[in-house]
Amino acid sequence: MVPTGMPRTGIGVDVHAFSTDPTRELWVAGLHWPGVGLAGHSDADVACHAACDALFSAAGIGDLGLHFGTDRPEWDGAAGRTLLAEAARLVREAGFEIGNIGVQVIGTTPKIGTQRHLAEQVMSAAVDAPVSVSGTTTDGLGLTGRGEGLAAIATALVYSSS
Repeated sequence: MVPTGMPRTGIGVDVHAFSTDPTRELWVAGLHWPGVGLAGHSDADVACHAACDALFSAAGIGDLGLHFGTDRPEWDGAAGRTLLAEAARLVREAGFEIGNIGVQVIGTTPKIGTQRHLAEQVMSAAVDAPVSVSGTTTDGLGLTGRGEGLAAIATALVYSSS
């Protein structure tokens, strides 16, 4: 049992390959970017998806697949920021408040730093809590380094609202 007032942390990871459909739009950290989008059930926004999983993990209420999986057609094509707002609602419904979320996007493109502050504003508005966003590369290693896809890692801090 977690003592009252003790914060809980969660980790989320998401990875998507770039789509073979040249008309698919690229959405990362709640923002539209130039270039071909990521393949996935929703808009495949790795930053928002990782943040959702971090929230679910911290609250102990499942994961992205449970809440928004491919068996849930109502989420087909959904915007990552919409999923993130719903994840925040579910976490609050489970009796938690959100302290903050940190997200790091891993890949060669888009250059997250060019729109970092706007990404933080969009994601923070979705969860009504502070979200920090950063980006990094893998120095040419792996699927993100070869430009085949993007990944994101997130941490979330929640605390009991009672």
